[in-house]
Amino acid sequence: MSHAEIARLEMLAEVDGLTADVRQWSERESHWEPINRCAGLLRRVLGRVESLRVRLEAPLVVATFGGTGTGKSSLVNALVGDDIAQSGRQRPTTRRPVLIAHSETDLDLLGLPQDLCDVERNDSSLLRDTVIIDCPDPDTTDSDEANSNLERLRKILPFCDVLIYTSTQQKYRSARVVDELAEAATGCRLVFVQTHADLDEDIREDWREHLSGRYEVPDVFFVDSLRALEEQRQGHRPTGDMGRLLDFLSRQLASSERVTVRRANVVDLLDAGLERCVGIVDERWPKLEELNQALRAQHESLRQKMATNLQRELMVSRNLWERRLLTAVTATWGFSPFSSVLRLYNGLGALIASFTLFRARNSAQMALLGAIQGYRWLEGRSEEKVAEASLERATALGLDDTLLRESQLVIAGHVGAASLDPSLTAPKNLREIRGQAVAVEQDFIGDAASGVDAVIDDLAIRNSGWFVRGLYELLFISYLAYVLFRIGKNFFYESFLDREAILSTDFYIPATVFLVLWTGWLVIAFTHRLRRGLTRRIEGLSQDLVNRQMEETLFPELQQVCEESARDRLRLHQLHERSSQLRQTIATSTALGSAKRDSLVESKVVTVTGS
Repeated sequence: MSHAEIARLEMLAEVDGLTADVRQWSERESHWEPINRCAGLLRRVLGRVESLRVRLEAPLVVATFGGTGTGKSSLVNALVGDDIAQSGRQRPTTRRPVLIAHSETDLDLLGLPQDLCDVERNDSSLLRDTVIIDCPDPDTTDSDEANSNLERLRKILPFCDVLIYTSTQQKYRSARVVDELAEAATGCRLVFVQTHADLDEDIREDWREHLSGRYEVPDVFFVDSLRALEEQRQGHRPTGDMGRLLDFLSRQLASSERVTVRRANVVDLLDAGLERCVGIVDERWPKLEELNQALRAQHESLRQKMATNLQRELMVSRNLWERRLLTAVTATWGFSPFSSVLRLYNGLGALIASFTLFRARNSAQMALLGAIQGYRWLEGRSEEKVAEASLERATALGLDDTLLRESQLVIAGHVGAASLDPSLTAPKNLREIRGQAVAVEQDFIGDAASGVDAVIDDLAIRNSGWFVRGLYELLFISYLAYVLFRIGKNFFYESFLDREAILSTDFYIPATVFLVLWTGWLVIAFTHRLRRGLTRRIEGLSQDLVNRQMEETLFPELQQVCEESARDRLRLHQLHERSSQLRQTIATSTALGSAKRDSLVESKVVTVTGS
């Protein structure tokens, strides 16, 4: 097997793979209306593709297409070498499509609507590989015939593989014919023929330039159909461009080229359908993107609200967290001069209360002081319960029903604009949203409590390192060392050797005052360090908790629909890219013309789906 044959088989396999993938995409259901619309469109396109696959080896269907009086019927007669179709250069003479086939061709294999056509049989050599249809005029102005002609024409065109587009010097710029051709050209190969060579000037270059914006025009033929028919009646082969046209059709439409032509038409149909679908989806995509942004904005607003509330409620109990942190620090620090001061500071209230026991003079006073101590203990426990309650308040403050209803109304407006299923945000779903919010709240309670404990433990370790301990111990001990050195020097040296007086209370009182001030300053500096770190970590904790617990919006089903629609859109773009690449290598590889893909309009796809 040659490399060319292998490459051809590989390309055909790619076409089959593309068709299968398009079919798989078209079978999915979506809550987004543009996706469903595109799926329905592609199913119709695939129906016509399947009809092409069924008649893959059947003779190619060639139809004439052109305005009134452009010599379509005369051209058909010249092609088959016999006067079969009624011809005329002024008024439309073809009222019904004339189907001309070889006497041995089984028309049932083609699936053509034979009831709409007048069937003629002929043994022309060209008809061994083709079936020719002489179509009605698309631009007839007869009010009685216009609608019926166009209706018959549009029912026939979906079965055609090749269109021979005829025109004359007078008709080649006809806007109506060009518009009808734009609808008909999708899924067909094109052959461009200028007729009336015996009367008109050669306008092929101007015509080619006129068509070049919308069609691939490999060649244009300039024929005299009447002269060619007369030459064949005399037993001669037609001369000039008519002979060249016959050779071209015999070569390009031979049985060996049927698969190539029809595969090219399949790719053309798929590419046209996919391009239109991409246009439909991309046109509505900004609205869906606005919905996505609204979901993200609603999620961010709720997240910020909950983070702010959580941080505020946690800071309400900051004094409790600070005492717990200071206790954890002193426990981690161990016994040392400055840690003893911190323990004294942390238990100052209890210490002062304990001193009152020494003032008790009877059992009644002892009982009263015990009651006061019990009250202080109960007050501490109450503070812990208040701290736990604040966590619950923080979660509830961010998810009240008013906020949920407001979010639902905002999202519902975007859902309608994005053409999504309105039931996704129906009013009855508010209860479900409330349930989703409650689930989020319950997760917050446990995570916030454990998070505070983890923050306190971590800060206790960080503030008990050798550097921090050494710094504060050194600063505290340095003052004590100075005072002790001063007292020792005065007692052991100055009073014995220099006969100086022992230090009086004038020294000890200021020294004690400065000791208290120095110790207080160190305690304030250290607790400020703890408070600053605790505040920063609580802010981070609140943000982290919200980020972890609010990974999904309050509309998870709607979010999932948006994500699925985005994946469907991406897959559609990928399929269109594949079809465009295949069309470049297959659909434009023959000498036959075709419509350019960038000239497609929606009306063309209407014809594609009309079959």
